Amino acid sequence: MSGALTAFLAISVAFFMDRMCEGRGLLPPGFREPWRRATAWALVALVLWIGAFASLASFGQKVERDLSQLTTPELFLLHFLLVLTIVCWFLLGFAGIRAAPPPPPLDLLDPVDPILLDEPVPVAAPAPPPVPLLRRFQEQFGFVAPDVPREIGVGVLVGVGSWGAVLAVAILLGLLLMALGQEDALPRQPPALIPWIVALPVGVRILISLSAGVVEETFFRGFLQPRIGIFLSTLLFVLAHFSYGQPLMLVGIGTLSLIYAFLVRWRQNIWPAIAAHALFDAVQLLFIIPAALKYMEKAAAGN
Repeated sequence: MSGALTAFLAISVAFFMDRMCEGRGLLPPGFREPWRRATAWALVALVLWIGAFASLASFGQKVERDLSQLTTPELFLLHFLLVLTIVCWFLLGFAGIRAAPPPPPLDLLDPVDPILLDEPVPVAAPAPPPVPLLRRFQEQFGFVAPDVPREIGVGVLVGVGSWGAVLAVAILLGLLLMALGQEDALPRQPPALIPWIVALPVGVRILISLSAGVVEETFFRGFLQPRIGIFLSTLLFVLAHFSYGQPLMLVGIGTLSLIYAFLVRWRQNIWPAIAAHALFDAVQLLFIIPAALKYMEKAAAGN
């Protein structure tokens, strides 16, 4: 797939998102100014192209990546771009916007002197106090919750339970492929990037898990999902992980994305999804994958 086509797809999604927001009355007040609106959606299209659609350009091609040249900060580059896009979109939409002026006095609306009327003079209600930017940010991206610790607790339980869902999907997929005589399609080795990450210090792996939980859930579930729906936001989440190079892994990633998506819809905030996502990744990087790699090494040595 060419770079021009992937760029067109990213622009199309950003345009669709703008139309959806306008139709649902979700456009920020700053988007009344065309330059703010155009700049915000251009940034969204750019990050979608870099983070999701660009990987489609190498679809069907075997690309060997030189992991020796990969640095630890590069692992967080996409997360940094996602955060930068969210912040810029929000500031373009809400920062520096003046409140609506109060209604004019009665004598400007009605030339009749109110003193001559045998009625009380209506008094305009005071304008509500401006909402702080931080509060607006929390409202826009799903951080407002009546009890944050309780929501995180719900997320931890779902994060534990999601292991069973992913395992069940993996088993069913494996059985289906074997029934179809496609055992060779089952992956024999994890993507090269996974062992490289697992070899990193424990603190870095914990930081990767926390970053994935907070940043990815804020972008895909807090930002995209309310504006373009569960299906399209899940598809973009899967595409963002397409660079692992194993299409069958995307089934598990899609399963997790749907779990997080419906969790957000159920709880009406993103804290449970953040906790579930971060816990799942941490258990994978700290325990499951290292144990699986050791088992595979012993099995290979035994043969």
